[in-house]
Amino acid sequence: MLLPDLDISYEYRSLLQNVAVDFIIPALRASVKYDRAVGYFSSSILSSTSYGIEGLVKNGGKIRVIASPFLSKEDIEAVRAGYRRRKDVISDALMNGLHDPLNEFEEERLNLLANLISDGLLDLKIAFCDNDEDFGMYHEKLGIITDPMGNSVAFSGSMNETDTAYNKNYEAIDVFRSWISDEESERVKAKMAAFTSLWGDSEPGVKVIDFPELKDEIVDRYKTSDIDYATFKSRFDPQNVSIKSTDKKKSLPSIPSNVKLHEYQINAINKWKENQFRGIYDMATGTGKTYTALGSIVKLSDMLNGNFAVIIVCPYQHLVEQWVEDIVKFNMKPIIGYSSSPQKDWKMRLDTAIRDQKLKVKNREFFCFVCTNATYSSDYVQNEIKKIKGKSLLVVDEAHNFGAEYLRKLLIDQFEYRLALSATLERHHDEEGTQALYSYFGDKCIEYTLERAIKEHKLTRYQYHPVIVRLSDSELKDYISLTEEIIKSLTKDKHGDLVLTEKGKRLCIKRARITAAAIDKIEALRTEIQPYVNDNNILVYCGAANVRDYTTDTLFVETDEMRQIDAVTDLLGNRLKMKVSQYTSKEDIEERELLKSEFAKGDSLQALIAIKCLDEGVNIPSIKTAFILASTTNPKEYIQRRGRVLRLYDGKDFAQIYDFLTLPMDLKDAFALTEHEQMLCKGLVRNELSRAFEFARLADNYVEANVVLDKIRESFGIEEDESIYTMEEEFDYYV
Repeated sequence: MLLPDLDISYEYRSLLQNVAVDFIIPALRASVKYDRAVGYFSSSILSSTSYGIEGLVKNGGKIRVIASPFLSKEDIEAVRAGYRRRKDVISDALMNGLHDPLNEFEEERLNLLANLISDGLLDLKIAFCDNDEDFGMYHEKLGIITDPMGNSVAFSGSMNETDTAYNKNYEAIDVFRSWISDEESERVKAKMAAFTSLWGDSEPGVKVIDFPELKDEIVDRYKTSDIDYATFKSRFDPQNVSIKSTDKKKSLPSIPSNVKLHEYQINAINKWKENQFRGIYDMATGTGKTYTALGSIVKLSDMLNGNFAVIIVCPYQHLVEQWVEDIVKFNMKPIIGYSSSPQKDWKMRLDTAIRDQKLKVKNREFFCFVCTNATYSSDYVQNEIKKIKGKSLLVVDEAHNFGAEYLRKLLIDQFEYRLALSATLERHHDEEGTQALYSYFGDKCIEYTLERAIKEHKLTRYQYHPVIVRLSDSELKDYISLTEEIIKSLTKDKHGDLVLTEKGKRLCIKRARITAAAIDKIEALRTEIQPYVNDNNILVYCGAANVRDYTTDTLFVETDEMRQIDAVTDLLGNRLKMKVSQYTSKEDIEERELLKSEFAKGDSLQALIAIKCLDEGVNIPSIKTAFILASTTNPKEYIQRRGRVLRLYDGKDFAQIYDFLTLPMDLKDAFALTEHEQMLCKGLVRNELSRAFEFARLADNYVEANVVLDKIRESFGIEEDESIYTMEEEFDYYV
């Protein structure tokens, strides 16, 4: 069927006829080209007219749209006065025109639109007035539809590309048909010439530009699945589409049908409810903290009928992305806030969501915002949160971080409901910060230990292998020297407690790097990893420090120092010919996901060599063997590291953990230490043993591991019941 075969009138009036169904849709179905210039543009009209678009595409056709953003008087004045850049104003206005689908009809239509853009079948440009005297909105409205034989119909008038214009306002358009008469044919040619001039940005007084950010946002926001245009068929009858008849009910949080919470998770949620929806989930890594928290949101939503806001805060960007995957499963569409968020307009989305909740816009009383600690602490987000007038819930992941002074100031009374998640809430040597967390969030609703998780098969069993390394003579000399300087940096605060000066803190970091990057660890790693050179799913965890005096035949002989991670990469990749890759903060989210995927397969990547990843909540459950070269004295950190290695994974019956313990010297030489040296070095040994005994405690081979650890303890004269090393002990001895 061609355009002349259709009953096309010379004019249409929106309240007398269904313009989309009576004219636009059948005309597009007979066409191969659709050019449209409009005054205002919104997402809703694209859904209304896209019935015809599918027919046009099946005919091999393409669409070009020129649209104008809706600019307020304040926007225009801001640009004229130089307060804001023109591009920023236009970008904000365009993004404001894109809204979430109101119903299943729009969801289907907008997915089609997004596919057309991503497949290059629909192009979109932005127009605005821009001359010496004015800057403002482009108002002309015209359209040209052309069939395979070159017949064209052009239309113009007051109707914009908005759902309101088609269905609510009283709008009229004049239609010109090229096959009717010479007069109408000339009018069509004039409209085509006008559009061509606009598209080529050659129309005086009007600036037409490509705006790829808008097209990218349309695809990111609305594309839910790929479409085969040859077989695509709408689920809706175009004659009977009604926004009211297809309105979705309020989209509220719900537990997915394929998710069954464990009894301990349900009990924790019920306890949280009993505590007036406040509390702490103290759960070992890998035991389902995220699902328990999302189940809690569902419980609160059921009570409030979805009339509340949820703010979820995580330490790092990749943790936000891991949360987003699960949030979506629980029937929520989160606003994702951080510096490189895939939602480039997240600030606008957050502002709109808060405003809609305040105005009680139907079906928009609920929203979920997930962000990083840095984003949450920004002035912008804090100011937005203060605008929330309805009920709200704050969920903080890895909540121990919020015990830090600069973050705990942001634990405000704004949030009636509160939930903290952490495998280790107690802050190391920071009772004040720990107490602040309990005061704000309330009591623990569950304490699910790593020991229980292993016993109940929520985490895998493991074997623990302590690997003894020693400081070189120069490293030991530097270690003792720094320790003496650190002690001198101790002072007493107003309460009489010993504290380190800023200089002392810097010296502690420097000393920690000596033990983390002891040169002996490289050769020890070479020995311990030999049985695994043909295996896969190996993690080598390094410290953020340099190693000295690397082996003389290294590829890096021209430097005196190199990063430990580079030395390990050289050893495994170049010398042992293993397939390895570094996994650090330098890799972006996409690269990390690719590395995790290749690592899980094991074919092209045997080992990941990482810095910090086990502290940042990275989920790599396929790790079977871990070599931990660098450790910490903070129980929170080393307990987390162990838990992340123990995540369940298909075919992973148990894990192997090789923990490199740094000692001042060989065990046989420990007796030669002077009393002074022994006191200064004893703290290092006790720190290492404190971690090692904790790791050995739950290991399948704890008897064998304890034999090694007891020998270390006895060699350095450390009693069984001696506590972890404290700076006060060194201070007392020194003075």
